[in-house]
Amino acid sequence: MKLLHLDSSILGQNSVSRQLTAAVVDVVRQKHAAVHVSYRDLASQPIAHLSGEIIGANFTAEADWTQTQRQESALSNALIEEFLASDVLVIGAPMYNFSIPSQLKSWVDRVAAAGRTFKYTENGPQGLAGGKKVVIVSSRGGVYSTEQGQLMDFQEDYLRTVLGFLGITDIAFIRAEAVNMGEDKRATAIHAAKEAIAKLAI
Repeated sequence: MKLLHLDSSILGQNSVSRQLTAAVVDVVRQKHAAVHVSYRDLASQPIAHLSGEIIGANFTAEADWTQTQRQESALSNALIEEFLASDVLVIGAPMYNFSIPSQLKSWVDRVAAAGRTFKYTENGPQGLAGGKKVVIVSSRGGVYSTEQGQLMDFQEDYLRTVLGFLGITDIAFIRAEAVNMGEDKRATAIHAAKEAIAKLAI
C-alpha cells in the first residue's frame, strides 16, 4: 500500500489538522505493516501558484521553455505521478475564510491535469484517478455543519467535488469543529475526531 500524506496548515505545532492527519497515518501503519508513506508539507514547502508563464508551457514547444517552465513542468509531473501511484491519500484541510488554504489549492491545480487525471469525452469529463481511498481531516475554527453553516462551506464541498471530478468517490471526512471557540470545545472536538479515526475502515 502506498499512502500520500499532505498537510497544508500554516500553524505548525499549533495545528489541529496536522495533529489529526498524523493520527490517521498512525492508524494506517498499525493496520498495514508494509505501508509506504510519502509526505508533503505544502505550507513549509509551498508549490508555486499557477501563473501565465507556468501554464504557458502547455502551449509552447519544449525547446523554447524558460528555466521556470522546465522546473515547474518537472514538479507538476512528479506531483501527478505521486498522486496516481497512491492507494490512500490523507489530506489535512483546515478551513481558511470558508475555503481551503491556498497552498492546498496549488497542489490541486497541479494534479487536476487534463489527459492525466481526467479527460474530456463525448459524454462529458471522465476521472482517471479512481480506485483510491481519501481521508480528509477538516478542521474549523467555528461550526459549519449546521444548516446555516453549510451555506458558508466552500471547503469540504469543494474537495468532494474536485476529487469526484478526478474519479475518486471513496472519501471519508474526519471533522474537528469549534476549535477556536474555547479550550473545552477544542479538546472535545479533537477527542471526537480521534475516536472517529480509530474506527476508520482502511
